[in-house]
Amino acid sequence: QVQLVESGGGLVQAGGSLRLSCAASGRTVSRYAMGWCRQAPGKEREFVAAIRWTGSTYYADSVRGRFTISRDNAKNTVYLQMNSLKPEDTAVYYCAAAIDGVPLIQANYWGQGTQVTVSS
Repeated sequence: QVQLVESGGGLVQAGGSLRLSCAASGRTVSRYAMGWCRQAPGKEREFVAAIRWTGSTYYADSVRGRFTISRDNAKNTVYLQMNSLKPEDTAVYYCAAAIDGVPLIQANYWGQGTQVTVSS
C-alpha cells in the first residue's frame, strides 16, 4: 500500500506562485511515475504534470512553461512549482502514483487532494 499526502495549496492572486508537495510512504514507489492531476468544479479530473522514475517530465499544454515538477528522493517527495497562476488553475490538486507507462489519470494511488484557488 502506498500513502500519498499533499500539502501547499491555498489562495493566491493571479500571477502568483504556489508550491505543492506530495510525500510518499509505504510500498516503495522509486520506479513509479508520480505527479499531479486536478479537478475543477463541474469538470472531470485532468492531467497536470508527471515525473517518471528516470526523471523525465511531462506537462499538460495548459501548464507547460508555468509549472515545474521535481522530486527529492531523499525525502521521497514530489513537488509541483506553480508560477504565473491563472484563475483557470483553480481546482483541487491530487497527487498520484502509477506504474511506469500507465497514464497518471489512471493511477491506483491518490492523495487526499489540496485546494488551489487563484483570484483575478
